[in-house]
Amino acid sequence: MLLPARTKFRKVHRGRRTGVATQGNDLAFGEFGLVATEAAWMSNRQIESARRVMTRYIRRGGQVFIRIFPDKVYTKKPAETRMGSGKGAPEGWVAVIKPGRVLFEMGGVTPEIAKRAFQLAAHKLPIHTRTLGIRSGVKAAADVKIKGVAGEATAEGTGLPGAAVPVAGAVAAVAAPPARGPKAAPGAAPSAKAAPAAKAAPGAAPSAKGAPAAPPAKPTKGKK
Repeated sequence: MLLPARTKFRKVHRGRRTGVATQGNDLAFGEFGLVATEAAWMSNRQIESARRVMTRYIRRGGQVFIRIFPDKVYTKKPAETRMGSGKGAPEGWVAVIKPGRVLFEMGGVTPEIAKRAFQLAAHKLPIHTRTLGIRSGVKAAADVKIKGVAGEATAEGTGLPGAAVPVAGAVAAVAAPPARGPKAAPGAAPSAKAAPAAKAAPGAAPSAKGAPAAPPAKPTKGKK
């Protein structure tokens, strides 16, 4: 059974079972996991019992990883003893479990076998638990990177590392923006632009470029 080889103090405080697990709440070694949903103390005997029932069920097909360790000592006073007279003698070792903590992991087996093995192990534990799915499948649903040419997307974590999954219409073709000239430096004179043609004054001759021929002038009436 699991227990520390050496501790600094022979007895420790009880502590409080509050809060949720902030560490050890994700899969790290296997593809499946058994997660605690409530707080409790789990003894080394309970951990060993759950490990045995899982390894016997999967036999040589997979591997079981224990993610917790009983490093907290608990004490107990003899029966029919008066109150007081100091703390009791060390009785055993427990692991402090908080909601969200991964207890066991499993790899190298099918989802059906892992689910049944976790069900058998849950009957040996003093708390309610839930299971985690395949790590690669969970990662693929949340982390999908789009790569390659338009119309193809690469989904990482779908079981085959680096496998590209074509997705119709995954990437839309983006038109290149129109080219623009360099911006003028601050304080520089503005560039000369083509000024609009000025309107002709009343009675002035029209421009020669593309203008129709002027009608002949009428003779003026003068005195004889």
